[in-house]
Amino acid sequence: MNRFHLFLCTIGLLLVSAASTAFACTSVDGKPDPVCTPGVADPRVTQANIHQTICVPGYTRSVRPPVAYTNALKRRQMIEYALPGTTKDYQEDHLLALELGGAPSDPRNLWPAAWAGSNNVREKDRISGVLHRLVCRGAMPLAEAQRRMLTDWRLALP
Repeated sequence: MNRFHLFLCTIGLLLVSAASTAFACTSVDGKPDPVCTPGVADPRVTQANIHQTICVPGYTRSVRPPVAYTNALKRRQMIEYALPGTTKDYQEDHLLALELGGAPSDPRNLWPAAWAGSNNVREKDRISGVLHRLVCRGAMPLAEAQRRMLTDWRLALP
């Protein structure tokens, strides 16, 4: 094999390696990859302090990460998930919602959720809102609401 062929083979291997690591995550039916985005709770939020944290109006605004952080993460994760379209087609969303004690800045709790299609970000936000109200009224423990969202948010409502 001459040097040119060796060079082409090396470039080919590098491209295959880069592609396999760049597209390491898969979104199925509007849900994030459970390995790439398992969801993470904020350890500062507990059942004992929900009325000083998640149940206080404005809490999510106080812990939400800056847009510069989430936009940069969204661009990177769109590549990792091999998502079509532009950044405007997605919202960098918390798998475990902030209103349910999700970790604000942990990339394992954030992924680019689609605005359109079935199981879109609006539907997920509606469901987390219902669970938030149940938790704050004392009708459901925080841990149960979190478990439901992380197991399959589409089936989370009682």
